[in-house]
Formats: sequence, structure tokens, C-alpha cells
Amino acid sequence: MRVCVVGAGAIGGLMAVRMAASGCVVSVVARGEHLDAIRRGGLGLRETDGTDLVADVVASDDFATLGPHDVVILALKAHQIAAVADELGHLYGPETVVVPVQNGIGWWYFERHGGEHDGRRLQTLDPDGVLASAVPAERIVGCIAYPAAEKIGPGVIQHVEGDRFPVGELDGTKTDRARAVAAVLSEAGFTSRVLADIRTHLWVKAWGNLAFNPISALTGATLAQICRNEATRALAATMMNEAAEIAERLGVRIRITVEQRIAGAEKVGEHKTSMLQDVEAGRPLEVDPLIGVFAELGELTGVATPTISAVHALTRLLNSRIQAVQGS
Repeated sequence: MRVCVVGAGAIGGLMAVRMAASGCVVSVVARGEHLDAIRRGGLGLRETDGTDLVADVVASDDFATLGPHDVVILALKAHQIAAVADELGHLYGPETVVVPVQNGIGWWYFERHGGEHDGRRLQTLDPDGVLASAVPAERIVGCIAYPAAEKIGPGVIQHVEGDRFPVGELDGTKTDRARAVAAVLSEAGFTSRVLADIRTHLWVKAWGNLAFNPISALTGATLAQICRNEATRALAATMMNEAAEIAERLGVRIRITVEQRIAGAEKVGEHKTSMLQDVEAGRPLEVDPLIGVFAELGELTGVATPTISAVHALTRLLNSRIQAVQGS
């Protein structure tokens, strides 16, 4: 199995090292100091028990030199994909499967949906249709990344916790290719199974991202700190309740309660969300995929989202300030 991981950061790097260690031929697309470090000494992973793994992977910032692969793991942050959209075709063969592992709601959410909004493009995520064009829906096998990880230095990933990567076809069928992706992930030591309804499970993860990521970014708090503080715990619950009503209007039944979801985040402990990591590194934030899209879905379904919209506004301002500093 030839696998290319586009974006060998925290989650992409975790997947790349584990898959290479299990026998896959792995290529990664990376840039800057991270790419230089991988080329010099391989891609490193520090596991939760302190074990260090180093994978010998092909690393490049040139898509064309890597060529077609069986599976492309699209592990860039959602707002970074459009910048490389024109290059992704170099990685495709006739049967190449693309596995997006972004946080939040995917731009592909209504593709092959089958419901009343089938094929609808989410303006917040793909206003010009660039992503839909670069990653045809028929190539996509959805995936939800539950593990927490951090890039702790150039060429080195820290696995914090978790091992689940469930996958599923957008139309709910259980195909041979979805089973093959799940098998590759399972052989790499992850827990992966083929879901009949990838969107329902996506909501559980996105539900938490919606609340915990922006609160963490705005306050500098870890997951445990957010959940143990009465005010921020209540704020997270309010945002999640607004989103739960949207999910219900879309026919999604979230099988756990708000309190169960918050308790699960608290158990992760003193972990910095990906958005807080981006704030501290001065990187652009995943504002719309994690927060803004819920406001759009609220308008679509007739659900008021006052708290989500307020936190969205604050996070957009934070993001604009970060980008202004970058440009100065």
C-alpha cells in the first residue's frame, strides 16, 4: 500500500510514522524546517509511554515528484487545503482514495448525502468550489481523527492520547476500499472500523471542537482547565446545545449527552487544543471549519446560534490580529 500524507503535522505525522512502521510505503508532504528535519533524520514519534519511533519516509514539498498513491491522507488544516488544491492531482491514480482528517465539519458534508440538501456546497468552507473540484466526492472516504497529538519540534511528533480513526463512505455503503483503509489503519496500531453513518460520528468530534478549541484559544486554558471551571464549562455546554439542535434538524442523532462529551474532554487532561497550539505558534486559526460553519448550518436549518456567533466573532478577531502580526 502506497500512502501519501499531505501535511505531516501532529495528526498527519502520527499516522505517517505508525503506517510506515507497519510496512506501508509512506510519503509525506511537508515544508520548511519540518521538511528539512525529516529529510535529515526521518520522522519521529514519541508515544504515550515514552517509546520513540523513527520512520524512514519519502519527504518532499513537490507533489509532482511524489507521483500517484493508493491512499492520500489529507491532514492539512482545512484553511490550508485551497493553497495546494491544484497540486493534489499529481498524487492521484485511477483508483486513488482520499481520506480527509480535518477537524470540524468537512467541506464535503452534503456530498453524496442523499437528503434534502444533497450536493449543497457549504459557503463558509468552500465558497468557490475549489475543494470540491480538487477532491472529487467519489474519491473520498471520510475519517474522524480522535487522537490528540502535538508537533514538539521539527521532525518530531508527540502522541498525547487516543487511537481511534473510524472511516466511512459518504453514502453509507460499506465498500472494499473503505475496509482496506480501515485495515491499513488497524495494522498501524490504531482502532479503525467502517461506519455506516460517518456524519453522525463526525458530529460527536465536531461538537467538542466547536466549543473547546475557541475557548482554549481565547483563554489559553487546557481541556481540563476549561471543563473544571464553572463558567467555561457552562459556555461550552451552551454552544454544544445550540449545535445539537442543528444536528436534530439535519436528522443527526447524537448518541451521547453534552455532559458526557464534556466529561470525555476533561479526561484528556492538561492538553492544549490544536487551536491553542496555533495561537502560541502564531499560525492562522481554523475559525470557519470549527465554528463559523455551525452558524451557516444554523441559518440553513432555522436554528438561532447567538452564543456560537458571539464566540465566532471573538475568534475571528483573534485570528485577524495573529495574521496582522505575521504580515508586519
